[in-house]
Amino acid sequence: MPTTPTVPRTSDELEEMLHDPKQRTEILKDTSTLKDFIVAYGEQQQGDGTELRRMVAEETQRVLAQTLKEKEVSAKETDAIKRLNLDPQARAANMLTSHRQGTAHNPQAIGAKLDGEFTNAADFFASAWHLNPDPEAGAKMQRLRNSYSSVVPADGGFLVPETLRSQLLQIALEMSVVRSHATVVPMETARVPFPTIDVTSNASSVFGGMIGYWGEEGAALTDAAGKFGKVLLDAKKLTGFSMVPNELLTDSIISFAALIESLWPRALAWYEDVAFTSGSGTGEPLGYLGNPASVAVAAESGQGSATVLYENIVKMYSRMLPASLSQAVWVCSPDVFPQLMTMALSVGTGGSAIMVANAAGPAPLTIFGRPLIITEKAKVLGAQGDIAFVDLSYYLIGDRQQMTAATSTEYRFANDQTAFRIIERVDGQPWIKSAITPQNGGSTLSPFVELAARP
Repeated sequence: MPTTPTVPRTSDELEEMLHDPKQRTEILKDTSTLKDFIVAYGEQQQGDGTELRRMVAEETQRVLAQTLKEKEVSAKETDAIKRLNLDPQARAANMLTSHRQGTAHNPQAIGAKLDGEFTNAADFFASAWHLNPDPEAGAKMQRLRNSYSSVVPADGGFLVPETLRSQLLQIALEMSVVRSHATVVPMETARVPFPTIDVTSNASSVFGGMIGYWGEEGAALTDAAGKFGKVLLDAKKLTGFSMVPNELLTDSIISFAALIESLWPRALAWYEDVAFTSGSGTGEPLGYLGNPASVAVAAESGQGSATVLYENIVKMYSRMLPASLSQAVWVCSPDVFPQLMTMALSVGTGGSAIMVANAAGPAPLTIFGRPLIITEKAKVLGAQGDIAFVDLSYYLIGDRQQMTAATSTEYRFANDQTAFRIIERVDGQPWIKSAITPQNGGSTLSPFVELAARP
């Protein structure tokens, strides 16, 4: 079966293809192939979801808004018109530090070549099932495998269209702890160095070496330079795997595919969170708990092993980087929650109960005004990290923005079961490498603060 030439994403790629005799011959071998190539390239440049379409839509909205204003259309009528969000800060492409950037549709991602081939994720998973009795589904997947084999990873399987990948991660985003607060960096390659400021102290300089001086007008200036380092984001492979009886798939493949559309994002969010929280960094992301930049607040003298005291909470709050106090969150294990709700503050020989969490207030619960997230991915009560106070915008998630899916009956052939597998590539690393000594020389500060173990 002849292969369809890969459609270039940019003018530079087009020029490179046309300078390649082999590719040029493939494109120009007949009028039908040339026509299909030109149409596909045009769609790539100005089809649905492209930057050109977005610009045209925005300009149309601006002209429409100006026309309505000039014609003095009533407010009631103008409110009925659905407008695009023209706030530049709301566009994922302009939000480098937004956790939603990695989940937004990226027209430059590898899977964007397949956009429009499937109506939804359920349609994709149903078509990807190699035993699907619908001959058109099998023919479509074979065509796509032949056409886009050059961009499918070595793991095999079918490349997930970018529209579906972004939809799946949008679902996962609402269920995650770390990704929903972290800084997500889209990765164009499997390994991406991300710049960071190599800072350990603000006592004599800031940003790792930047120094400011007060002096008389015309006085000589003293040279100063900040120290910059890098965090290497190296995409790790997260594989989702499940076994399904073939009878279930045969009886209702569409219904099951729709279930997968809901369950896989939950599963991916779960395993991502586990690694982003406490991963070792070897073959998986490095978690924020216990990382080299974290601060562990010691237990109080004589404190019980399975307790959390009011003094612990106060001291943890005091070790947070001041610039992060307005966006840090508390993360604790379910076992810690009773400790928070029954705390007592010693007063002389007696004591009085003190409500640290606003149990009577609206959700979410807060401690000292900052949200409290309860998750079983935190450490068990008594272990370091059973409660933490963290600014997760200082945690980097490298998102390869690439997924593949595959099915097989070989693994459990004797059991008449089909194995479903989905693969994504992602990494996670703290943005800074060490805690910071403040300008006044006091206790070190960090955007990652944990309560130490109480043995």
